[in-house]
Amino acid sequence: MKKIIVICILSIAINFNLNAQKVYSVDYASQADVKVFVVKYESQADLKVYKVKYQSQAEKNEGKWFFTDYASQADKKIFFVDYESQADLKIYFVDYESRAGWNKSSKKALMY
Repeated sequence: MKKIIVICILSIAINFNLNAQKVYSVDYASQADVKVFVVKYESQADLKVYKVKYQSQAEKNEGKWFFTDYASQADKKIFFVDYESQADLKIYFVDYESRAGWNKSSKKALMY
């Protein structure tokens, strides 16, 4: 029964195209939904992120992030950690929108 409920909830979430690409950078790890570490090389990243200028460009879970001015506007609150071992998600900032995306789809659920 529990499996059926989980499947139904996931189906609804996918159908409504829920995403979490509006992010807010918090000051403390305890406030964060996801702890993030910025890696030096693209190949080390779980997610390649492109920072978009407008909120409407941050669609789906494709690595296009819009940084909000207030935590209440964000879908996810993130905290940038100092060490890779502290991170839930490793990211690399790319210069072109077309390069954004997931290297490791197993971590994709962190941003839903």
